[in-house]
Amino acid sequence: MKQQRTIVIPHEHGGWAMVSVPFLLGMMAGSPNYMHALLFVAWLCLYLSSYPFLQAVKRSANRSYYIQWGIGYGIVGLICLIPSLLYSPELFFFGIPLVLLLLVNIWHAKAKSERAIVNDLCAIMIFAIGGAAAYILGDGTWDHKMGMIVLFSFIYFTGTALFVKSVFREKNNVRWHGYSRIYHIVMLIVPFVAGYPLMALAYAFAIVRALLLAGKSIRPMKVGIIEIVGVVLFLIFSVVALS
Repeated sequence: MKQQRTIVIPHEHGGWAMVSVPFLLGMMAGSPNYMHALLFVAWLCLYLSSYPFLQAVKRSANRSYYIQWGIGYGIVGLICLIPSLLYSPELFFFGIPLVLLLLVNIWHAKAKSERAIVNDLCAIMIFAIGGAAAYILGDGTWDHKMGMIVLFSFIYFTGTALFVKSVFREKNNVRWHGYSRIYHIVMLIVPFVAGYPLMALAYAFAIVRALLLAGKSIRPMKVGIIEIVGVVLFLIFSVVALS
């Protein structure tokens, strides 16, 4: 089969928000510095490299082409990562959970079950850990706030995954709509239990949209706009709450 000659980038639009928002939250919750630019480029390239590698795992067509793109992104990512590792060697510790979670994604890709909720949760946790890495790079420590960056990011984007499924793949699944609404109600309780009540404001928009729109027929573009508004509000209120 003739290989395609187009740029290989992830098609999941939500991935762009997940790769950037937890990182920005971790950076702003700590002390932003010039090293964050290099770390973000490394983080973005490693994310970009994962997509073609996962495509190569699950399909035989154009496999070598995907691998070439994955290696290219990976090399750029590793080059940009080296200065950050030298500046903050503690970043090495994030490698262990990231590799373990990525192995789960690889297994699901090979089994062609990428839409499984467990696969989504592992991917979301990977992105949430990126926020912790950005926090550590900004002179943060392995403290309660770092844990909250991971927790609050994970909770938000898990809610996003449930909501998106409730208006697309599970649109006609009444039980799934209930799961999504219950989850979002519980989201409102977590900030108070964790000691960050202002975080409830970061979840407010997401909760309202899940309660009102789960199971509705919504155009993809409209869902995209809703998610952009929600993630921007989440980032703004999260930075305020964790400052």
